[in-house]
Amino acid sequence: MARTGPVTLDTTTIALGLAQIRVGVSSTYIAQTVPRLAAADSLGALANTKFSGNVEYYRLESGYPMLEDAIFPLRESAVLECAFKELTPKNVAIARGLSPATYTEEHLGSIPLGTIAAPTAIRVEAIYTFPDGTNRMALVFPRANAAATIEMEFAAEEPAAVAIRLEAKRADSEVTGGNAVWDNMPYGRMIWDTGGTTWTTTTTTTTA
Repeated sequence: MARTGPVTLDTTTIALGLAQIRVGVSSTYIAQTVPRLAAADSLGALANTKFSGNVEYYRLESGYPMLEDAIFPLRESAVLECAFKELTPKNVAIARGLSPATYTEEHLGSIPLGTIAAPTAIRVEAIYTFPDGTNRMALVFPRANAAATIEMEFAAEEPAAVAIRLEAKRADSEVTGGNAVWDNMPYGRMIWDTGGTTWTTTTTTTTA
């Protein structure tokens, strides 16, 4: 019997599980358009991962009664949200907008309070491997800021999970700290790859 409805076309494209979130200093790999951060740069165990590409539109209406003629994009944002379980000085520093480079120990360090300032520029990479263990997808924010209000809720039988919001900022050549390789994709990009030890550098980038 022929099936109808949304029948699966390719089972290897189904996303199941969380992405690994890696964070480093923005300037280190600002000229690299493929993932470069190592697994050691990850936030570790996570409770959730979520990507949002938000677009706000102006809606042109005319006539009586008014009907929509067209929509025009006004602004765009790209955000990664997650909640990390590993309460290390490095992870909490990232959430506070501090540089992750100065925190190298899991149980040694301190975070000053009452000294909040503009967050440092960081590079954020979300690496997702599909259930087949070969195909993968990545989000690269070459220049991002952490915007989070830190809440640590301790429970008797559940690990604390600290929510963090990582917002992409412009990385093109017209902004301080940017690079010309991002002129056609100022917030970064999404990449699909079929596996291997390195990411394909010739991945096609499409602009609107």
